[in-house]
Amino acid sequence: MADTPPQGGGLIGGDAIRTFPFPVELAVGGVGMQVAPMGDDRTWHADAPLHRVHRIDFHVVMLFTDGPVRHMIDFADYEATAGDLLWIRPGQVHRFSRTSEYRGTVLTMQPGFLPRSTVEATGLYRYDQPPLLRPSTEQLTALRAALEQLRREYEDTATLPAGLHTAVLRHTLTAFLLRLAHLAASSAQASRQQADTTFTLFRDAVEQDFATNHSVSAYADALGYSRRTLVRAVRAATGQTPKGFIDKRVILEAKRLLAHTDLPIGRVGAAVGFPDAANFSKFFHLHTGVTPVTFRAELL
Repeated sequence: MADTPPQGGGLIGGDAIRTFPFPVELAVGGVGMQVAPMGDDRTWHADAPLHRVHRIDFHVVMLFTDGPVRHMIDFADYEATAGDLLWIRPGQVHRFSRTSEYRGTVLTMQPGFLPRSTVEATGLYRYDQPPLLRPSTEQLTALRAALEQLRREYEDTATLPAGLHTAVLRHTLTAFLLRLAHLAASSAQASRQQADTTFTLFRDAVEQDFATNHSVSAYADALGYSRRTLVRAVRAATGQTPKGFIDKRVILEAKRLLAHTDLPIGRVGAAVGFPDAANFSKFFHLHTGVTPVTFRAELL
């Protein structure tokens, strides 16, 4: 049996974030999984506030046939469309959109339904991997077929005894999850490569324009990225925000000029994008703890 991740509490607007258990009573035969169409009449808990932030203690995989659908997972918004999947893992905070229509197939799975070897092989608790997955045409065809086969086995309670039915479900679910895990790992690698490329372009742009451009939005627009994409890429590469990266480069240049030239403080500020000397001094003090005058004096 797989260990269930700890379910911590949390507060949103003064209200505790509720954690909802797997709805065994809604599963065919009471097994530890469920696969069904998504729609307005479907829910996994009678009291689940789907439009409010909440947690679940089970896995959810949604394969969409329509969109766009906006869904919040761990306080990040994701937009899925037809052919995309969202994989929400136990303990993750999430919220359904009031305005989006959820159409497609949803798979829910209770922790412990699969043996530990399968859990490890499929990376069920790889929280570092992205929840939004966009398969290729070939991958999507295979995933749809595997999910449809799983649905048929799930609904067929007449041709096998209960024990064999559950065993077949585990094997069929494992086949689907192995495909899904491969897609998730590939997506994570592609995201890292994209982040590396995005950060490299941003770094080069900052190196060229930091003396005149301190705006994250301006860099994002110039590079053709959304501000959110830029934030994620820079944070992944450096652990900093884009603004922090820009400010660090400005401060480095200011220190170089203060240390290696005799330029007046106002001229140093102007050289790194601060026409007003007072604003430059405030900026420098904020990031270094000393004024430009003090910094230069300490070098003598």
